[in-house]
Amino acid sequence: MTTSETAPQTGPRTGPRTGPRTGTVTRTVGLARFNMLLMARNRTTMIYGFLIPLTPLALLFAAPDTTPSAGVAAIGITLVMAVLFPGYYNLLSMFVTRRDEMVLKRLRTGEMRDGELVTSMALPGVALVLAVTLLCVPVAAAAGFDLPSNPLLLLVGVLLACGTFAALALWTASWTKTAESAQLTSGPVMLIAFAGMMAPAVPESVGRWLEYLPGSAINDLVRVAWFGMEAGGGEETVTFMQSWVETLPALGLLLLWAAAALLLARRSMHWEPRT
Repeated sequence: MTTSETAPQTGPRTGPRTGPRTGTVTRTVGLARFNMLLMARNRTTMIYGFLIPLTPLALLFAAPDTTPSAGVAAIGITLVMAVLFPGYYNLLSMFVTRRDEMVLKRLRTGEMRDGELVTSMALPGVALVLAVTLLCVPVAAAAGFDLPSNPLLLLVGVLLACGTFAALALWTASWTKTAESAQLTSGPVMLIAFAGMMAPAVPESVGRWLEYLPGSAINDLVRVAWFGMEAGGGEETVTFMQSWVETLPALGLLLLWAAAALLLARRSMHWEPRT
């Protein structure tokens, strides 16, 4: 899955890079809308980014009962696939493609700042992740599962997961030479994401290490924020306020992954093709 379209070509500008906050928002949202339009026109991207992440929800109807463990498995896999495909891979492919076509270099010669440029490319994927999350609610309800017990915490966790995998996309882009090779270089990140989901199902000697992966953090967020259960496989229920405390380790783990990925990306990122 690649993003072959390019952003509008803008010529060099002599004005200062700095500007009012409203200018930053306007530039970021404007370019994000353009990126979203390109994504919507790419049928392959929409299939990978929106339809495929929804397929694990079929497990909700196939489950023999409506216990939290069955719901966590289906919804957790759905959210992991959502942050991986539209959130991670789309940004990786878009960044590498536009870097190779010199689009990023041209945009950086104008008023667009680096943070605005990256954010505008990440926002369409975030929008799709949020849409997938929203659709999980009526589908889970139709299958007989409970509604999220703490929707606000779920939203915070999903947004933080989007930020984490966006940071991982920038890091991966720093050592991805072409958009085609992104299909291979994205493999390690996808592996660690899905491996984390396996933490509750493997022996404890292995699971203790898998719990440090971002997929495990997303699994705990679903368990606590959606089903109101203890993180880490506990069966005790938690209150609305207790759920915030219960998810602190998972939220902190996602923050650590994001910080590490951003640090690595900052040290090795290229905004134009390497010669």
